[in-house]
Amino acid sequence: MNRRVVVTGAAGMTSLGNELGQVLQALKNQQCGIERRQEWEEFEGLRTLLAGPVGAFTAPPEFFNRKNTRSMGRVSLMSALTAYQALKETGLLNHPALTDGSTGVSFGSSSGSPDAIRSYVQALETKKIFGIPSTAYIKMMSHTTAANLAILFQAKGRVIPTSSACTSGSQGIGYAYEAIKWGKQTVMIAGGAEELCLSMAVVFDIMFATSTRNNDPQTASRPFDQSRDGLVIGEGAATLILEEYEHARQRGANILGEIIGFGSNSDGQHVTNPSSEGMAGAMRLALEDAGLPPQEIGYICAHGTATSVGDIAESKAVASVFGSQTPLSSLKGNFGHTLGACGAIESWLTLGMMQQNSFAPTLNLTTPDPQCAELDYIMGSFRPLECEIAMNNNFAFGGINTSLIFKKFN
Repeated sequence: MNRRVVVTGAAGMTSLGNELGQVLQALKNQQCGIERRQEWEEFEGLRTLLAGPVGAFTAPPEFFNRKNTRSMGRVSLMSALTAYQALKETGLLNHPALTDGSTGVSFGSSSGSPDAIRSYVQALETKKIFGIPSTAYIKMMSHTTAANLAILFQAKGRVIPTSSACTSGSQGIGYAYEAIKWGKQTVMIAGGAEELCLSMAVVFDIMFATSTRNNDPQTASRPFDQSRDGLVIGEGAATLILEEYEHARQRGANILGEIIGFGSNSDGQHVTNPSSEGMAGAMRLALEDAGLPPQEIGYICAHGTATSVGDIAESKAVASVFGSQTPLSSLKGNFGHTLGACGAIESWLTLGMMQQNSFAPTLNLTTPDPQCAELDYIMGSFRPLECEIAMNNNFAFGGINTSLIFKKFN
């Protein structure tokens, strides 16, 4: 059984806002959510002081009461808020399908809430376990987002935790798509999230992979640009509600788009050095799944982290599959690298740009690195495109590659 999978709800949280229209307008205005973190200056040896945080937010108290949120760290709360908004948008919040086993969850983050780990570290240092909150492990466990969402919305279908670093969000969406396509579920709550923490900056800083343009945060993240000097970490979350087409049609749901292809593979080579062949392989798997030749793709949302080896490998992979004709851009100049959230946020915004027939440039990309492949990089301003089908690519440590294909719904 091979069923159609549509997107009937979507919501996100970013450093540039939490509403689709607001975020798309910020992209058009070439705004950047990256800032200098003054509180990080006291950490000796830390080279980067940059990050893209989500601003202050509130949760509806009638739904997000203490009972519902006591097991949630910030990463789970952001996941829950975007899922709540997406479910509310699609009319499933109080629908029987949400709780009768028809709905599952496929969601991920690079890790749980790092702050929750502190109490355990303190216990190891002091050799005293007093004061460790009973919910600390629930907040820090790798599947905290997926588990909390299932419990919050009483979704009794399968739970697929995707903790695969920078492909957590895209694998969450891809595996949700497959669960519906092959008849295992009717609805899936899918996506990814990441909360901002110093530890995330340190992970990349000790690898010399971060930007050190600390006095110029707005231009620090420069994917594919010859003057880039590394990535900037970001924070955020996004949820897509995926639904079997006939179920969505019968209940009169507003359909935002359709997922028609997904590919995921492993380089099987190196834990941190990316492979162009592996990246290209994931794109070809997605095209094969969709039954499409490369020329049918009208836009590619690139992973584009602004690291030297990553951008070069990705650009060569794209060129090997698509040549130089397909328009491409990365959104990480605006938000930084939101790690486990990026695949979900970029899918959310790709769908939004498809609806507007207008696609964002790569912020701060002025001169493509000559070591990168010659591609049709969107630069400077939004580009009008009549795009029926778009691809979103993400790649992660461990050699994990993902590619999603979205189609306008007709």
